[in-house]
Amino acid sequence: MDKILTVEIAEGLGNQLFMYSHAYSLSKKFDYKIQIDSTSGYYKRKNKLRDHQKYMLHYFNIDQKLALSDYRYDNIFKRNKKKIQIFIDKFSSKKKFLIEKKTKINGIKIAKSFTDLDYRKLSNSIYVQGNYEDYNYFNFIRKDLIRMYKPLNIYVKPNNNIIEKLNKTNSVSIHIRQNKFTEQPHEKKDKNKVQSSKIFADKLIQYINKSVEYFEANVDHPVFFIWSNDFTNLEKYFNKSKFNYILGNDPINDFNLFSYAKHFIVGGSTFHWWGAYLNENPQKICVVPSNINPSGNPNFYPNEWKKI
Repeated sequence: MDKILTVEIAEGLGNQLFMYSHAYSLSKKFDYKIQIDSTSGYYKRKNKLRDHQKYMLHYFNIDQKLALSDYRYDNIFKRNKKKIQIFIDKFSSKKKFLIEKKTKINGIKIAKSFTDLDYRKLSNSIYVQGNYEDYNYFNFIRKDLIRMYKPLNIYVKPNNNIIEKLNKTNSVSIHIRQNKFTEQPHEKKDKNKVQSSKIFADKLIQYINKSVEYFEANVDHPVFFIWSNDFTNLEKYFNKSKFNYILGNDPINDFNLFSYAKHFIVGGSTFHWWGAYLNENPQKICVVPSNINPSGNPNFYPNEWKKI
């Protein structure tokens, strides 16, 4: 009898890739057949208010085995049933649920590591839920992920001019995440969230400027390319005479272009993290901010990436 692992996919593309990568690594380690719950994570209205919050793994070279209804929790009845099952699961010798736990430390939610978990105590059918934003979970299958996370050709624009520039220069990819805490309509009216978004953006811009100086001092003729979820007012900080703006793409085509860059100034997004991690340039330099971690996981950035 096959062992079944069902992974709940939720949030935006970067988070989805972390969720699937962790689940895929478990399936490889412990011989589970993996299936995707693509609906439960978007059951609540609040989980669909941001434009990028929708299931997107079907754009990639991933085996799209979607979970049947019996394995999903995408209505109120099933969600109440799940709460009861999770409670009962606490007392079971063979666990059916693997859910990432977070504890609050100084007001910040920190993810608990599962590296010391005894997976032999798992049931033959398990449900995996959580972000699992730690590359140590799946680094041993990176080659598989590089293959699987290439966008399917039918969704990719030619973008020949941009690809040529990225290939022919010492290209440095920059991603600027704006409006981090104010993307939903109701959040725009929350003064605390507006202020948090501004503080985040200010820190990010300061870090990018320091990183640009680092590349100019350590790389021969670097050429900088900017991606963003919102280009409003960016020219105040990054002059177009020096920075190439990558405009007019959807997330899948932006993601595809990351693979052609030579180096990365990794910003405060899981989306750009994956572009840097999957990039196959053996000489690539990835820098990360020492004072910004968009994840609740302290192991979010690989050790070999340089902190600035």
